[in-house]
Amino acid sequence: MPTIAEFITATQWAAILTLACGILTGLAFVFKWDIRFRLVGATGFMGVLTAGLFALTLVPITRTSIPGAIRFSTVYDISGPQAVIAVPPTITESELDATLRQAASNLFTPGRLGKDENQLTIRARTIIHPETGVSKPLYIGQIKRSLYNRNDENMSVEIFRDKFAQLPQPEKS
Repeated sequence: MPTIAEFITATQWAAILTLACGILTGLAFVFKWDIRFRLVGATGFMGVLTAGLFALTLVPITRTSIPGAIRFSTVYDISGPQAVIAVPPTITESELDATLRQAASNLFTPGRLGKDENQLTIRARTIIHPETGVSKPLYIGQIKRSLYNRNDENMSVEIFRDKFAQLPQPEKS
């Protein structure tokens, strides 16, 4: 994945090319070249491309990797103060803690709408099968973090141990 430094370099080169296209377009109008209106379109496109590359330098698009975290999928997230992730039923408590912290980092965005809330709550759920043909969602933990501060020092992780006890236990050999 490209880094922010690489996007800055690409933005600089795109800006130089946009400026060159602008100068060429200006010359085309002065000398009344037949392609002057096509050059206006090319210059406009280069401007949009430069603006897009610049926007990618402002917001990091890299994902955080926390040791011990496992893969999760986002089940519910409408950019509000709540989100739900799905984890496998074989998860351990330490993996759940690390996975919730990784989800809190990866799902943070300054554009979330909080209405009256100032915390993002991410709940972790899994699916268990208490009987044949029956599936039951089970919420096994959650993390609360600030909606506005990327480096939140006051994140609170809560593991629902009573629900965690309902998970199928691994077979010992």
